[in-house]
Amino acid sequence: MDEMLKESGLSTWGQFQEKLINYLSNPELWTGLLFTVIKIILIFIAARVIIKVAEKALQHMMMARDKGPIKFDARRSKTVGKLVGNIITYVVNFIMILMILSQFQVNLGPVLAGAGVVGLAIGFGAQSLVKDVITGFFIIFEDQFAVGDVIQVGNYKGTVEEIGLRVTRVKSWTGEVHIIPNGTIVQVTNFSVNNSLAVIDVSVSYETDIDFAMKILEDTVKTFYDTNVDMVKQPEVLGIHTMGATEVTLRITAECKPNQQSGVARKLNAEIKKAFEANGVQIPYPRMITYHRTEKAES
Repeated sequence: MDEMLKESGLSTWGQFQEKLINYLSNPELWTGLLFTVIKIILIFIAARVIIKVAEKALQHMMMARDKGPIKFDARRSKTVGKLVGNIITYVVNFIMILMILSQFQVNLGPVLAGAGVVGLAIGFGAQSLVKDVITGFFIIFEDQFAVGDVIQVGNYKGTVEEIGLRVTRVKSWTGEVHIIPNGTIVQVTNFSVNNSLAVIDVSVSYETDIDFAMKILEDTVKTFYDTNVDMVKQPEVLGIHTMGATEVTLRITAECKPNQQSGVARKLNAEIKKAFEANGVQIPYPRMITYHRTEKAES
C-alpha cells in the first residue's frame, strides 16, 4: 500500500514537472511576455515625454504672456504655472498606472469603482487632508501669496518655493525648508506685496552742530540714492527723533523695493559713518565725570 502511494506521488510530481517545463518552454509565453515588457517600457517613456513637453509648453506660455501687450501679475502666473504642472504630472502618472495594469489583463472597471469608494472613505476619514486641499485652493484663488514671495506663517519666515493644493514649502534665509500643511495656515504676513521702509537712526553728541550734521546726512543720502538700485525714492532726513542722556538721535527713512530694507540700511549706515569721520562729526560714547570735593579741617 505504501509503495502504491509512493509511486502515485512520484507520478503526480513528474506530471507537474512535465507541465511546468512545457509551460515555460512555450515560445508564445515568452513572446507575449516580451511584448508586454516592451509595451510597459513604451508607456513609461511616453508618460515621461508628455510630462516634459507639458512643462516646456507651460514655460513658453508664461514667457509669451510676459512679453505680450497685456501684462499679467508675474507672481501669480508663476504660481499657477507650477500648480498646473503638478496637476498634469499627477494625471499623466495615474493614466500610466492604469495602462500598465491593463497590460496584465486587469479589469479596470472594478479598480476604478474601488478607487472611488476608497476616495469617498478617505474624504470622510481624512478631514484634515480635505481642509488642506480647500485652503490651498483659496490661497491660490485669492492670491494671498505666490511663489517667490517672502512671507511669515506663525514662527516660520522665508521665501515661498512651492504652493501645492496640500502643502506650502517655505525656505528660510538660513537654508531650512519648512513644509507647512495649508490647513494650518490661519494668518499670513506677506512682505513682498508693497514697498518696504528702511528706518535709520543716527546718534550724534550734544556738542555737534545739528544743522551741520543734518546737511551731511542729506548730502550722503542723495549720493547714496543715485548709486543704489534698491531704493524707490530719495531718503528723507526727518530731523531729531529723540534726545538721550549722552546723544541726540536723528532719523532717516528710505522707501525701498520689497524686502530690501535691511540691505539698504546696512549700506547707508556704512556711508554715514564714513561721511561723519571725513567731516569730524563726533559719534557719542559713554562718558563719566568725577567731581573731587575738598573739605577744610576744623581749627
